[in-house]
Amino acid sequence: MILALSTPPLTSYAQSGIRGNLHGEVLDQEGIALAGVNLRLMPDMHMTQSDDQGHFRFSGIIAGNYSLTVSTIGYAAQTVKAVIAAGKDNRISIRLKPTDHSIDNVLVEAKVGNPDNLIDIERSAMPVKVIDRRQIELMGSRRLDEVLREQTGVAMVNDIASGSRAVGIQMQGFSSQYIMVLVDGQPMVGRNNGNLDLSRISVTNVERIEIIKGATSCLYGSEALGGAINIITRHGAVEPQARAALFYGTRNLVDATLEGETPFQGQRGSVLLTGNYYRNDGFNTDKRYLDGQTIPPTENFSLQSRLRYQLNAIHTVGLQGRFNSRRSKNNQAFGSGSAVNNNLDNLRDNDINLTLNLNSNYNNGLRSMLRYYYTVFDTKIDMLRENSNTLLSNNEFKERNHRIEQQFAYAHSNRLKFTSGFGGNVSSMHDVSVTKTDPLWNAFAYTQADFIPSDRINFVAGLRYDHAGSHGGQLSPSFGAQYHPTPNLTFKAGFGRGFIAPDFRKRYQIFYNALQGYTVMGAEVVKQGLQELQNAGEISEIREFTLNNLPDRLAPESSTSVNTGFAYSPWSNLRMEGSWFYHRQQNFINTLQIATKINQEQIYTYENIASAYNTGFELSLSYAPIPTLDVNLGYQYLITKNNGIIDGIAAGIYPYNSIRDAQTGFDRASRTGDYIGLWNRSRHMVNANVTYRMPWNLTATARANFRSRYGFDDANSNGFYDAYDIHVAAHVIVYASLEKRFRNKHFTMMLTAENLFDYVDRLIPGQMGRLLSVGLTYRLFKS
Repeated sequence: MILALSTPPLTSYAQSGIRGNLHGEVLDQEGIALAGVNLRLMPDMHMTQSDDQGHFRFSGIIAGNYSLTVSTIGYAAQTVKAVIAAGKDNRISIRLKPTDHSIDNVLVEAKVGNPDNLIDIERSAMPVKVIDRRQIELMGSRRLDEVLREQTGVAMVNDIASGSRAVGIQMQGFSSQYIMVLVDGQPMVGRNNGNLDLSRISVTNVERIEIIKGATSCLYGSEALGGAINIITRHGAVEPQARAALFYGTRNLVDATLEGETPFQGQRGSVLLTGNYYRNDGFNTDKRYLDGQTIPPTENFSLQSRLRYQLNAIHTVGLQGRFNSRRSKNNQAFGSGSAVNNNLDNLRDNDINLTLNLNSNYNNGLRSMLRYYYTVFDTKIDMLRENSNTLLSNNEFKERNHRIEQQFAYAHSNRLKFTSGFGGNVSSMHDVSVTKTDPLWNAFAYTQADFIPSDRINFVAGLRYDHAGSHGGQLSPSFGAQYHPTPNLTFKAGFGRGFIAPDFRKRYQIFYNALQGYTVMGAEVVKQGLQELQNAGEISEIREFTLNNLPDRLAPESSTSVNTGFAYSPWSNLRMEGSWFYHRQQNFINTLQIATKINQEQIYTYENIASAYNTGFELSLSYAPIPTLDVNLGYQYLITKNNGIIDGIAAGIYPYNSIRDAQTGFDRASRTGDYIGLWNRSRHMVNANVTYRMPWNLTATARANFRSRYGFDDANSNGFYDAYDIHVAAHVIVYASLEKRFRNKHFTMMLTAENLFDYVDRLIPGQMGRLLSVGLTYRLFKS
């Protein structure tokens, strides 16, 4: 590569006092012009391409030092320094060297940076999966839960305990409350009985989704005990563009999106605005016993905006806002004849988020990001008995959250990099069922180092300290290593610890579910709540022994995660990966039946159990037998156990000491081998994805998810899942899509089929029947 720099006399253009131009040419080693070469000017992300004569030009750029990345197929990519002097027409000449080997097929992958987070998640000690924008488009998915349910080791769980609306995620055996969900690096709030309803999040403007499995508390905080999911939205337009999309499907499904993004002031700033409307008529998976919907009709509107502006050569400011509003009314009838009860289940919730950040890139390799995050989530769920106009339940919840964080990233060299940060968070809650709502606060600090001692070995190590105002401090270390004995083979191992303090609901909330007929009381109000019900004559039984042994407050939970694995690519069209994981949880918080009302409705509270564990392995395979066909397979084997139950069975402690054999109808003593595992966890999970790219811009996909049977309800009433309990049968759900692009990819038509073979089970209240839809998308952009 040969560089030539020159600065001709001053040329007249706007704001010449602080701006300059950069132009030049790209040639090969023979001096022949190269057309269509991609050039990216960092850190401002200005992009252009060379013309037929190899010429390129960046105009009106703020004076300063830049890195210019030059790349094209068949030539080795180069990154060079470019100095733009104010008021000058700076010139640079670049010569590229051809690669020293020929290739038949080229796969181009671009890693898009996250402007709202300095953490490089691909350097996490735990396994990472990245779902890019194109994968999401081909799936035809519209909501976040639809994307995640097709990933290896991930299951979507509909929680009937939360009114059949909380679609929570389960990952490597961890339930939803241990998975942190972030949007552009900021944690979401608004959990319903521990679950974040991911169906309320539209993926229409998502650039990519990062899934990190295992304890990632070192980087993201205490809620990431079992993993983290970071949704990165689109950003950084270099040309004005817009998009309009409309999907319509069975059960009156409507999904409409309008989106526009444009740079301004010569790409110094960019602004984006996205609006989405979604609705469906719901679905009933239990038509035999219920006249109504188990998946309530839903209407959802969301609006997102993003503004980024470069103040000078160092500082860039960003402002982002999100608003989401959901409404749902569901009529349900129970019983028969004159005993029919008509209930109206009504929900509304609003979610408002604002983020302000200042991103700074200094010449010495130091990067800084200061950000403030404010969110407010409020929801109201009530149930009305229409026969008598009686309000059966009224649950109102409002949560406010203030969070400030300072991040630093420093590259000492290409082999040693650091990421650090500190900050704090204050949360307040209002709940109609709670009298004590003291704010919760925590402070945190963390650091991570990436060290590459040789081309074959690299290490990552981190440490985080969290101090929860009500539960003291906790250290969360992490460590990861990778070894590359050959370019095609990688071995990796990771270790991480994390902790999570009990939230408002587990401590204080009294939640009554009229639909399912039970009450959940927070650990710090259960004794007072039971006393009030007993004084009112509503209690038939209290488990006094259990109640007297409950602590006055819950202890924080902690988890240790270990993961080892490999990645092997014997050929360019084949990649195999495998990993083994083990997660051990201490002071695991579990629900516990504490009393029964005179109408036989049950009352639950929370307790810490000694320990539990999730262990198993995952395998995945990606294979392209021909250039137009991609086949992806994934498998997870999972064992989840509560050690307290195992010890209870072995010691013959009530209620674990007996089991009723459904075949004989007689009780017998329990054995530890009778214990299958935690509820709602499948031993085996398989996912498959086949994508076929045909001529005429046609792309077809077929996908399938398999879950082996899992426990649903304790028919034995012995407190653990055994072979004689009610379980969900093994099943397969199939999905398919067909995409056709027209007019140089400006216009797209898509047909999608979800649950193609119409699998329905009354024990899976969140699984819709067959859903067919057609979608039209028009993109307005410069070709």
